[in-house]
Amino acid sequence: MGYKIFIDGQEGTTGLRLRKRLQERKDLELLLIAEEDRKELEARLDLIRRADITFLCLPDDASREIAALAPPGRRILDTSTAHRIDNNWVYGFPELNATQRERIGEAGRVAVPGCHATGFIALVKPLTALDIIDKDCPLTCHSITGYSGGGKKMIAEYGADDRDKGLASPRQYGLFQNHKHLPEMQAMAGIASPPAFHPIVADFYSGMLVTVPLHSRLMKKKRSLSELRKEFEDYYQGRPLIRVRKADETPADGFMAANALADTDMLEIHILGNEERITLMARYDNLGKGASGAAIQCMNIMLGLPEETGLVI
Repeated sequence: MGYKIFIDGQEGTTGLRLRKRLQERKDLELLLIAEEDRKELEARLDLIRRADITFLCLPDDASREIAALAPPGRRILDTSTAHRIDNNWVYGFPELNATQRERIGEAGRVAVPGCHATGFIALVKPLTALDIIDKDCPLTCHSITGYSGGGKKMIAEYGADDRDKGLASPRQYGLFQNHKHLPEMQAMAGIASPPAFHPIVADFYSGMLVTVPLHSRLMKKKRSLSELRKEFEDYYQGRPLIRVRKADETPADGFMAANALADTDMLEIHILGNEERITLMARYDNLGKGASGAAIQCMNIMLGLPEETGLVI
């Protein structure tokens, strides 16, 4: 048999998706917990002890609790928000910089990025790392997602026959600038303060489109769209899950559909707008590169496998 994998929280949205995807792999052996033992601490710890890698697909507090009790030396991937800015954990975005992939490969504890945060960081980290903008540059972020990101409860609400009519319309949330992804967005993008963040959930199952507008006058040195696109291409060169699209790869109808990459694990970047007002866009699946795909990518790296193994790109 192959590497042993345990999913703690296998009945949640992310856990179910991971289980479905991983059980199709011939190089892995899923360690399954009996239904009656799902909340039994000792049974869970025994499986963590036996596994080469454990996925935590739990609420934040439950993730903190089990991570603190896990046997020493066991390798854990946490899909919750709990450990994303914890210095004792490695942030699971291999494309963050030149050394992050190696850090993930050597890590015992890896925190999988949040779905909204993934797109924002992919767009803003090159701007700060390449000294294109100051770290205190004021930024805004708009992010539209499919309703699957809200978990079982929201999925049921959108699927109900007698659902509220408001669900047919895009709905903005995080209205008080307190979204739980903001700390990692700030920390991993390397900016001095969080962006003004406007997440929106809409009536489609999965997919995500993150947009960061940028006035070119805020750049430390003004660049053309083509120059900026080339810098992004160089930054993400050799990264199999991220593609920087060329100007002529913009959708012909002039509309950027948020669900175009549903059921894939790739992320594509578009740099559009004009020479004065630039639109940076990241498009991907909130359940793919925004969740289970990112988790599997990190698992592959931790196991020394090609990072795209089992992924749809």
